[in-house]
Amino acid sequence: MTLSSNYSTAPVSEFFLICFPNYQSWQHWLSLPLSLLFLLAMGSNATLLITIRLEASLHEPMYYLLSFLSLLDMVLCLTVIPKVLAIFWFDLRAISFSACFLQMFIMNCFLAMESCTFMIMAYDRYVAICHPLRYPSIITNQFVAKASVFIMARNGLLLSPVPILSARLHYCGKNVIENCICANLSVSRLSCDDVTLNRIYQFVAGWTLLGLDFILIFLSYAFILRAVLRFKAEGAAVKALSTCGSHFILILFFSTILLVVVLTNVSRKRIPMDILILLNVLHHLIPPALNPIVYGFRTKELKQGFQKLLQRRL
Repeated sequence: MTLSSNYSTAPVSEFFLICFPNYQSWQHWLSLPLSLLFLLAMGSNATLLITIRLEASLHEPMYYLLSFLSLLDMVLCLTVIPKVLAIFWFDLRAISFSACFLQMFIMNCFLAMESCTFMIMAYDRYVAICHPLRYPSIITNQFVAKASVFIMARNGLLLSPVPILSARLHYCGKNVIENCICANLSVSRLSCDDVTLNRIYQFVAGWTLLGLDFILIFLSYAFILRAVLRFKAEGAAVKALSTCGSHFILILFFSTILLVVVLTNVSRKRIPMDILILLNVLHHLIPPALNPIVYGFRTKELKQGFQKLLQRRL
């Protein structure tokens, strides 16, 4: 495909995504593992959603929150990975102006929604372990519905200005994005305008929301650990910690990969751009692929529900 000229006086109507500018031969080697991870993410999350939907014993707030997390994972995967694979397989690098900023909106908002969902799940485990008698009256289906609305409203309203500010910029020069995705920093640097406000808003809003979520998650687990250490019944501490072990592993996956992406972007002058691009793609793929598997293997109720589902179909 012949790319547009790097510089033009005409307004930009579409962009071209260049994955791994320095090592484009990587695309052929990466397409197979990324395809397998994508199928794993879609299949495992769909299986988890179907199991929770059809198994009546799983119609509880904790599993509704897990279903909500799976939906967010699937939307993020479907927003990013099919386009990446289309570039790898068919060299379809072009993306329209509106599609690029729609992708940017979903990536920014849904990433923060996942963080907020982990925070709500940490609160769920805090109430279950620290206030077990009050759990049925606090964590109800109505609570999950209100929490879901809060998650979508908070992150949608506070992070939608990021793609809006980027879309309002004047793009009169390069239209080649050196990335596999329409990340805000990758797109806005192509603008002819001053992008200081755009970058400051993304930094402040993004890190305020994510930072607040992780502080509340840390506090929830600190209270859980303090409560568990006071248990006197034999095996009670182990049983209590096992109930939130899966959730803690999911948070570990999410936060570790996010931290790696952030640190590598801060050190972008020392780390090749292609590595940064690969990490950004994997950040939208590895947690969605691993989250339902971890919960499925570690949660007895989910394993039993899946086994019952298989028995009904056999």
